[in-house]
Amino acid sequence: MSRPSPDTPIETRWEGRFITVKQQGTWEYVSRSRGIHAAVILAIDDAPDGRHVILVEQYRVPLKVRCIELPAGLVGDESAGEAPEVAAARELAEETGYSAARWRTVGEFYSSPGMVSESFTLLVATDLTKVGEGGGVEGEDIVVHRIPLAGIEDFVAAKRAEGCGIDVRVAMLLIGGLLA
Repeated sequence: MSRPSPDTPIETRWEGRFITVKQQGTWEYVSRSRGIHAAVILAIDDAPDGRHVILVEQYRVPLKVRCIELPAGLVGDESAGEAPEVAAARELAEETGYSAARWRTVGEFYSSPGMVSESFTLLVATDLTKVGEGGGVEGEDIVVHRIPLAGIEDFVAAKRAEGCGIDVRVAMLLIGGLLA
């Protein structure tokens, strides 16, 4: 598919509360409504019993299965101008029951740039403290997993064998890099 010229009008085909379907020339794509994006958290627990990562498992309607993911949430869905760091701290506590004393912003990334214009800010959370049960807000039914990094490959393989979907961002745990 060829790139449309920059002056080709962008048409909104459908708009909902969270997503908008757009077309520019022959190119169709989805974007987040109202300029919102996501914060994704790589939560690392350096504890006396070893280094662990906090993952979440929840049902995802588009996949029709439960999915293993990094904790994440929308930035600016409730208040315009919200900083990714503020949303990340809120989502980490809501979804996992942990808070972090240290945060590092890695940068902005795109989840599926051939089809979706959505971006997410990736943040690394360390010096974790358990502050609650987690599980998300009403209706989310999130299961929290604290997985030893040395066992992440086995955990992912076992969850895949159970029929869980695996979010592509979990792949970075299999190849390292951000964990140093």
